[in-house]
Amino acid sequence: MDFEVQQHGFTLTDLMIALAIAGLLTAIAIPSYRESVRKSKRAEGRAALMQAMQQEERFYSGHNSYIRFHSSSTDEEERKFKWFSGNSAKSSAYEIKAESCQDESIESCVQLTAMPGTYNVDLKFRDLECGDLILTSTGVKTASSTDCWN
Repeated sequence: MDFEVQQHGFTLTDLMIALAIAGLLTAIAIPSYRESVRKSKRAEGRAALMQAMQQEERFYSGHNSYIRFHSSSTDEEERKFKWFSGNSAKSSAYEIKAESCQDESIESCVQLTAMPGTYNVDLKFRDLECGDLILTSTGVKTASSTDCWN
């Protein structure tokens, strides 16, 4: 009688090939995922700027002036403005502030700036491509890159 021994399982070579493929897929997927998250948070920042500008325009119609605000505002009117981009400050990617436009008074022009990853919001968030997102009451939209407002 001959007994044949059948072996089942994976060889070390099979395991190494599978690990190499998994590593390659991970190396491709993680940067794509991070870029997708960054674009999503950037959209959150743009939406928050648009919402704050609408609030500024409503304020202007009642007071004939825009209003400055920032995260540490103490004035009752200034505190009515949301200074972060998300649902809560710590989960937000951007901190928002309002100030007068360059070489203009706050009565005639306001500039909203969304600053990524400050101490008052998610400090880990970085957007090196776009940096600060800026929106003025005159409709000017600026950032470090031209694709940031698309």
